[in-house]
Amino acid sequence: MAAHAAVPARHHGSLGWAMPATLGVVYGFYAAFVHRNGGAITGGDVLLGVVAGVAFAALAYTLGRFQHSLPRELRAAAYGALCAASMGYLISLAGGSVLRSSAIALAIGAGVAVTAFYIFYERE
Repeated sequence: MAAHAAVPARHHGSLGWAMPATLGVVYGFYAAFVHRNGGAITGGDVLLGVVAGVAFAALAYTLGRFQHSLPRELRAAAYGALCAASMGYLISLAGGSVLRSSAIALAIGAGVAVTAFYIFYERE
């Protein structure tokens, strides 16, 4: 009779690691592409892409694992911060100044945070 009141277990399937891994690969390829600046591919470009991709995937995976323990405001801010930091890094790799990278990253991060908060607020 009380079976409906039981809290369902959260099952983290393959999407729990596949999504961050895919995003990390895409991010790493793009970082290496931006860093090479139209020249020949070097070992440094490949290393930079691998490190950037692994770092982004690790942060995305960690955020995905702990997002349910955060309140929706902090969760939205965390997604905004992750997006802002990653985009700011890519803009700085492309040759943007620190001020330009920071301003664009702040705008993108604020937009992602507001959008994520709206989505979380509507679902809860």
